[in-house]
Amino acid sequence: MRHAAARSVGAIAATGVLTVFGAVVPAEADGTTGWTECADLEPAAQLRVECAELRVPMSREGGPRSGGTVVLALSRVPASGERQGTLLVNPGGPGSPGRDWAVRIAERLPADLRASYDVVGFDPRGTGASTPTVTCDPGYFDPVRPDTVPADEEAEQALWDRAAAYAEACAEHTGDLLNHMTTVDIAADVESIRRALGVERIDYLGYSYGTYLGAVYATRYPDRVRRLVLDSAVNPDLPWYQGNLAQSRSLDAAARNFFAWTARHHDVYGLGTTGEQVAEHYYALREALAEQPAAGTVGPTELESVVLFAAYTSAAWPPLARALSDRVVHGEDAALLAVHERLGEDAGSDQGFGAYLATECTDSPWPADRGTWREDAAKTHVEAPFVAWNNTWYNAPCRSWPAPARSWVEVDGTAVGGALLLHATQDGPTPLAGAHAMRARFPKGRLVVEDGGVDHGVSLNGNPCVDRVLVAYLRDGTLPAAGRGADGADLTCAARPQPDPRGAAAGGA
Repeated sequence: MRHAAARSVGAIAATGVLTVFGAVVPAEADGTTGWTECADLEPAAQLRVECAELRVPMSREGGPRSGGTVVLALSRVPASGERQGTLLVNPGGPGSPGRDWAVRIAERLPADLRASYDVVGFDPRGTGASTPTVTCDPGYFDPVRPDTVPADEEAEQALWDRAAAYAEACAEHTGDLLNHMTTVDIAADVESIRRALGVERIDYLGYSYGTYLGAVYATRYPDRVRRLVLDSAVNPDLPWYQGNLAQSRSLDAAARNFFAWTARHHDVYGLGTTGEQVAEHYYALREALAEQPAAGTVGPTELESVVLFAAYTSAAWPPLARALSDRVVHGEDAALLAVHERLGEDAGSDQGFGAYLATECTDSPWPADRGTWREDAAKTHVEAPFVAWNNTWYNAPCRSWPAPARSWVEVDGTAVGGALLLHATQDGPTPLAGAHAMRARFPKGRLVVEDGGVDHGVSLNGNPCVDRVLVAYLRDGTLPAAGRGADGADLTCAARPQPDPRGAAAGGA
C-alpha cells in the first residue's frame, strides 16, 4: 500500500527512557526531561522544535525473540500555553519518517490549538534517524530500471529475480530488525512513547498507513486513546496483498482524473481535449521511453514512478502536465528531467522502500504461488493499466521475504469513545471503501467525506469545511452528528477547487 537480558527489556518497555545525544535519562512525568534543540531538522519559523530519543525493546510480541533494542527518534513542538493534550502524528507509509510531520501539523493548526497541544512526531523503527535502520540495496533504483510491464516470460523471470535479490539484500544488510517491523511492533512503540511522555492518554492524527497504525493502536490500547483522527483510511478488511490489488484500480482512476484535468486545459498543454486523448499520449510516451530513455535516465518505469504523484496530490498536476506537454508537443525533455530529479526514486529511496516492505511483508501472509501474482496482475492490468504491473513488482519481494509473516490484525474500535475519519471520494492510494470499512469498525466514530475530492490527505489542506470539523474535535471533542447519508458519510463537505495551471498552484508538487 503505496502507500530490541529479558528483565532489563521489560523495565524499558514499562517506563521508557529518553536519550539525548547518547545520554540516557529517565523521562519525567511532565515529559520535559531529555528534550533539546534538534540537530538535523529544519528550524520552523516562530515554533520551538525539540528532539529526543527513546530506547525500546526490539522484540515486542508475536515474533521471534531478540535481546536487542531500537532507538526511536522523536520530535516535539511543545504547547506554548496551558497544555490540554499531546497530539502524536504519523504521515503514513509504511516506511516514512515522521519527525518533520510534527512541525508541518503544528504550523497548520489554529493558534489556540498550537498553544494547547504538544505536537509530537517520530521516525518509526527502521526509518529516518531511528536506529538501526532498514538497509537493502541503494543501487536498486539506479536508472534505467527494467520495464514493469513484462514483454515475455524471460522479462518476467528477470523481474522475479530482481525482487528476490532485493529481499535477500534486505536480510543481509538489516538482519534481525526485519523480524520486528510489523504494525503491531510499531503500535507497541507508540505505547512506549506515550509512557515516556508521561501522559495518561494520547491524541492521534494519522494519514494513509498511519490510519491503520492508529487503528491497531486503538484496538490494543483503547483506554489510552483520547482523540483519534484517521485521514485517508486504509481498508481494515483487506490484508496488504488484497489491498494493493484494490489500490491499483483506484490509482488508475486517480490518474484518469489527472488526464481529464489536463484535457480541460488543452489550451495550455496541447495534449488533447479528452482524458482519453491525454492518456494515449502518456502511454505512447511510455513506449517511446522504453525504446530510448530521456537523457539515458528516464525510462518507462521512471516515468510511471513520477506521474504516480498525480494520483496522490493535485498539486503535482501542473508540473507533471507541463513535463508531458514539453516532451510530447515540443520534443523537450528539460521539464521531464526536472520532475524526475525532484520526485523520482534514487539511492536515497532504499531505506523507505525497504522499511515499507519490512512492514507489509510481515503484517500478513502473501501468496507463494507465482501464478497467483501473474493472474491477478494481468487481470488488473487489463482493467487498470496505469500501475497494475508496477504495483505488483513493488510488492513482489514479499513473496520471498526472509522474515516470517504474522496474522492480519482485526481492527476493533468498539471500546474507543470516539474517532474522526476524513476521506476524499476520489482518493487514489486509499479507496473510499476503506473509510466505510473503518467507520464500521468504530461505531462511535464519525466519517466526513470530501465530495469530489481528489487528494490523498484532506485535513489541514485548505478545505475550511473539513478543517472546522477537525479543529472542533481537537478543541473540545465535538464530533458531527451521526448521519450516514446517501454517500455513507456522517457529514459531507464540498471539495476544494482543482488547480489552475495559470495560477499559484502551478508552482510545483
